[in-house]
Order: sequence, then C-alpha cells, then structure tokens
Amino acid sequence: MESKNLTATRGIVSVFGILIGLAGIEHGIFEILQGDAPTGGIMIDAIGDAYRFWPGASERALTIVPNFFWTGILAVIFGVLVVTWSLYFVQRKYGATIFLLLAVTLFLVGGGFAPIFLTILGAATATRIEQPLNWWREHLPARKVLVKFWPSILILFVIVFWSTVGIQIFGLPVAVDAIYTIRGVLSIVMVTLIPVVVIVGLAKDIQNK
Repeated sequence: MESKNLTATRGIVSVFGILIGLAGIEHGIFEILQGDAPTGGIMIDAIGDAYRFWPGASERALTIVPNFFWTGILAVIFGVLVVTWSLYFVQRKYGATIFLLLAVTLFLVGGGFAPIFLTILGAATATRIEQPLNWWREHLPARKVLVKFWPSILILFVIVFWSTVGIQIFGLPVAVDAIYTIRGVLSIVMVTLIPVVVIVGLAKDIQNK
C-alpha cells in the first residue's frame, strides 16, 4: 500500500480483503487435500473427515466446480488475487467493483461463507476511499468519541476473526458442546464488530480531512 493513500477506510478494506483472501486460501488447502474427488453437490465441507481435528471442523462452503481438487486450486488462486488486489489496487478506479467480483468468485469456488459480510461491507467501504464523506460528516455527531477507538477496534476485530477461524479448525481442549458455544459467541461478536469498524474508520477519515 502507498503510505500517502493509507486512509482509515483504505486500511479497513485492505484488512478485510486480506482476511477474505487468506480464509479462502485456507479453505482451498483443505479442499485440495480431499483429492480428485467429486463434491456431490454445490454445498460442501471444505475439511474432509480425515483432516478434522474435532467433530465440528467441517467448514461449510459453496462451489460451482464439481471436484474437490479443482475447487481448492481455484479457491487458492482467487484468495491470492483478493489479497493482492486489496493491498495494492483497491483504491483505484473500479477498485471496489473488482474487489467485489473477486471476492464473490472466491465464494463461488469454495472460499467459504464466513467472509460474506466482510465482502459486502468491504466493497461498500471501498467506494468511500478518499471521498468527501459529507453525508457521514453530518450523521456522525459522535465521531470525536469514535476516533478514540481507532485503530484498536480494527485490531480487536482481526483477533476475534482469527480466534473464530482457529477454533473452527482446531477446536479447544474442552467439551464439544462448549466449543460450539464459544464459537457461536465469537461469531456473533465478529459480525457485530464489522460495521462498528467501518463507522469508526469513517469517523477517523472525517477527522483527518
């Protein structure tokens, strides 16, 4: 990323894109491990039975490619593309549109369901990079308070995101029911934090203008 263009909104979109892409790559690796086998439908478990660290480690995904190996290959490729675009090109003309297209394609080739909200809000936020933000200036009267949470709120979100992913894959050394509960709570916190991160980032950019 070019430092001169590193606004809060651009930072948010880049981080969201990196998370989406890396999660897609992780799904792809587990799908590749299932080998040259038919998926049996568009709804799949990215993690096969032989590679589960605990009973709930399935990682549901959707794919339009009827083969685990090629689904995984495409998920890795588009995951890398999403990360690269988010880091270097998302601020350019049509950057938000291409970000959305890449992320949606990743979703369609086994990249997983978890990043859906990140994709939607990430693409929407990308349209605000280096924009006047006049509407938000009028409708965020509490922005002086909100900016105090930047960038801590983004860091917290990243921690919660990867904690949720880690628990989904590896579980925890506790009862299975407890793992489901912890994962569910973290998932709710994660989804709740997404719009909060965006709003705080917008407040930060308004303050800096």
